[in-house]
Amino acid sequence: MARDGNGAASSLSAVMFRELVDAAADAAFEGWDFGVLDGRYTQGAPSWDYREVVGQPLRSAASLLDLCTGGGEFLSSLAPLPPVTAATEAYPPNVAVARRRLGPLGVRVADVSAGPGRLPFDDGAFDLVLSRHGAYVPAEVRRVLAPGRLFVTQQVGGRDLAELNAALGAPPHTYRTWDLDTAARELEQAGFAVADRREELAGGVLHDIGAVVLLLRLTPWQIPDFDPTSYETRLRALHERLATGETLRVHSHRFLLTARPR
Repeated sequence: MARDGNGAASSLSAVMFRELVDAAADAAFEGWDFGVLDGRYTQGAPSWDYREVVGQPLRSAASLLDLCTGGGEFLSSLAPLPPVTAATEAYPPNVAVARRRLGPLGVRVADVSAGPGRLPFDDGAFDLVLSRHGAYVPAEVRRVLAPGRLFVTQQVGGRDLAELNAALGAPPHTYRTWDLDTAARELEQAGFAVADRREELAGGVLHDIGAVVLLLRLTPWQIPDFDPTSYETRLRALHERLATGETLRVHSHRFLLTARPR
């Protein structure tokens, strides 16, 4: 009887695995919509509030540039925006999403997918430049900032969700050395004076294997070669752990910098 019971439980677990993975692989979303993970992924947050950090300089800025705006989700939430506001996006599927969301707010969204290194804006065009979890070139940020104005960035560090990579037997981040000290040094070498610098690892929890697959779809840089088929053995092993009520504990690596051109 025990074998029958165990066999039934194993069969049910296999069905659950396939349903969760298939639903996650087929789930529709656009932009960086992490709302699809509500209740399934408790994301760690740093002690600072990026919105509060940018709020004060935003109130006095006449012009604003948001780098790597994604689908414009965060930028639109800052409205009312300065009279001159622009954004860039390098991921082609997000450009149309961002334009649809930000166009009614008067924001120009520049498609920089062909070459994100050079920003399509005049020298000194902006009072405030923001980059939330996006790539930037320090020299270009300095060029488009008006003299003495402010750059604010919150970055995802190279130790982000390292436990997830380990659980699936995937290699660590290709950018695993990306951290506060490295970013601050690059800005200083480009002629910035760094004012504020903070860095933290914040704990989070993944609750089911479908959430794992969804998260990896939303963040394709986490495991660049990920697909559910090639990682099925590792996914199944992790599913067996999660199906018993265990959780996968991970850490979000975040750091914050504010800087002005010297």
